[in-house]
Amino acid sequence: MTSMQDIYAALVASGDLTPDPAQEAVLPEFDRVREGLAAPAPKGGWFRKAKPDPVRGLYLWGGVGRGKSMLMDLFVDHVDQPARRVHFHAFMQEIHAGMHQARQDGVDDALAPVAAKVAEEVRLLAFDEMQITDITDAMIVGRLFEMLFAAGVTVVTTSNRVPDDLYKDGLNRQLFLPFIDILKEKMVVWEMVSPTDYRQNRLSGQQVYFVQARGEAREQMRSIFDDLTGGAASPLTITVKGREVEIPAFRNGVGRATFFDLCGKMLGPGDYLAIAEALKVLVLEDIPNLSRSNFNEAKRFVTLIDALYEAKVRLICSAAAEPEMLYLEGEGTFEFERTASRLREMQDADWGKTESV
Repeated sequence: MTSMQDIYAALVASGDLTPDPAQEAVLPEFDRVREGLAAPAPKGGWFRKAKPDPVRGLYLWGGVGRGKSMLMDLFVDHVDQPARRVHFHAFMQEIHAGMHQARQDGVDDALAPVAAKVAEEVRLLAFDEMQITDITDAMIVGRLFEMLFAAGVTVVTTSNRVPDDLYKDGLNRQLFLPFIDILKEKMVVWEMVSPTDYRQNRLSGQQVYFVQARGEAREQMRSIFDDLTGGAASPLTITVKGREVEIPAFRNGVGRATFFDLCGKMLGPGDYLAIAEALKVLVLEDIPNLSRSNFNEAKRFVTLIDALYEAKVRLICSAAAEPEMLYLEGEGTFEFERTASRLREMQDADWGKTESV
């Protein structure tokens, strides 16, 4: 088995990667998991009724743009066992859908068949961006992971938060705390400290606010999104107090949506806070001229920008006019001045840079 260190070194030698000591330091942990998964199966195979203990997984956390998702992709690409790479929000959405169906079928413990199905399909679950903001997730995730671990499933995940900060200040958090203990027991917690924000560096000096013909701007948006994600995107559904909020295209912390997707629907502050929590970069297209004719959409846009600004989400957008010219008449023009100022500030090459923890 070629080690992760050798695979990484080959990518550095080819110029596809820039060497980073923080990334290199965690590679032996990925190899530890790979080697454990590759060990000979016990008699009866991995999917016999009595599953072995899972290989101890990895909880990789640190600041945004440090390469955690890139390392996860590299790791999963070189695992030979049944594995699934999925964003944590998307996975939990599937769990809730499965539980709903189980209840429809009259199952007493709706979580049990859903967890069993996952365990039948994979030996490794690789999550991107583990974060828990919804109480419905918080209340089931402990039992879910207990079932998965008991079934021999190994979990590797990235996160921007240390485990102790998951669901921080959440409702009934005391009921969630045992899950944190499970994570620490079943996974090695590793902080990746790097002074380099690679995602920010890719955008540094690039234009991020486009006032162009719609077709031309859309091509620019597509090119930037493809460059940042480096792969096929899929929709991301976020559950907020029982409602579903969808980002039409998402991969590795980067989302892409139109103005109508996020501001043409009846979303509120909680929805925009959840979006800002889930994304590190938002590619937002087709912001129209704003006025009394689309006042409600304009109010939602102001709330969205406030949420993105406070969360330091990098914004790349196409609009009908420069920020100061977007909202020229009608109620709310004065209040929009702050939004225009924030849109202008968010265009700065250094805006949103974060220091390593």
